[in-house]
Amino acid sequence: MTLSRRHLVAGSAGLALAAPALVRARSRSAFTWRMTNAYGPGSPFYVQGPGSPTDFCKKVEEMSGGRLKIQHFAAGELIPALEGFDAVAKGMVEMNAANAYFWAGKVPAAQYFTTVPFGMNTQGMNAWLYHGDGLKLWHELYAPLGLIAFPMGNTGVQMTGWFRKPINSVADLNGLKMRIPGLAGKVYASLGVAVRLLPGGEIFPALERGVIDAAEFVGPFQDRRLGLHRAAKFYYTTGWHEPTNVTELLINKKAWDSLPKDLQAIVQAAAQACNNESLAWCEAVNADALADLVANHGVRAAPLPPDVVARLKEVTADTLEAGAKADPATRKVHDAFMAFRKKHESWAAVSEKTFLFL
Repeated sequence: MTLSRRHLVAGSAGLALAAPALVRARSRSAFTWRMTNAYGPGSPFYVQGPGSPTDFCKKVEEMSGGRLKIQHFAAGELIPALEGFDAVAKGMVEMNAANAYFWAGKVPAAQYFTTVPFGMNTQGMNAWLYHGDGLKLWHELYAPLGLIAFPMGNTGVQMTGWFRKPINSVADLNGLKMRIPGLAGKVYASLGVAVRLLPGGEIFPALERGVIDAAEFVGPFQDRRLGLHRAAKFYYTTGWHEPTNVTELLINKKAWDSLPKDLQAIVQAAAQACNNESLAWCEAVNADALADLVANHGVRAAPLPPDVVARLKEVTADTLEAGAKADPATRKVHDAFMAFRKKHESWAAVSEKTFLFL
């Protein structure tokens, strides 16, 4: 009896010791993941450079001590540019870097997690995502698809875009063929624009050959790199369509759940670091690029005419409301976004706006 009890006590002690050991073993497991990207090889911000997806992969590996290694594949290196959403959902790869508004045809509400025309700036967007309901709603929206997402970059406000002919009135938009993604594309379409969704690498040849009449991409540094100034000279600066622009880190939920908590925390911390660093980089390089475009390349940079902006704002309100009426998920995200926007603007009115107009 005494011997049996002794064995029982020893066995129980062994199990008690084994449990933490199993947890420790799992927490020290190594993972090798793959990330695809909607943008082509060598693209600054979107692929390489400070705060880019490849920088994110490097940060994760270093912060994890090599326990999570992420192989990065630019557009076309593993899959075509805009097939990352399906690849991650199907578990073909664990991650994808892109912009959520590319998935408008699959998940209309996803567009709100990239940018909203006449919506919040980057400060407001980050406030909503991190300290409002934004991130929670993003996760809720993707949960049925087996996906999770985090912000991983931001360009800040973007330029209206490049036009082969000047825009003097709303009538000048009618009949234009324009590369423009997201909710802004729907707004333009309501004003007679033939909207095209093209990957970054296809914009210049389409604009140069006249396949499109106008194109929006990012901002002075990125646009100059694509050579868009060689195909069009009218560069509108208003930025109404994308007052911010969030890079989406898309993750397969089963793969995410397989990570120990510390690695999940590292992924989130690295993504947030890139979100901040990428914006700082964009702010640092755009001024010189715009000055060069105007001074040395014959570019005419100017805001859109006020009556055009006013009409775009009216149509934007109608477009957003129509989209919300058509889809319950979009309605929920739309209402949450607009409620937070109203609150944020009340603060911005006495902080940022007051300062800017000193």
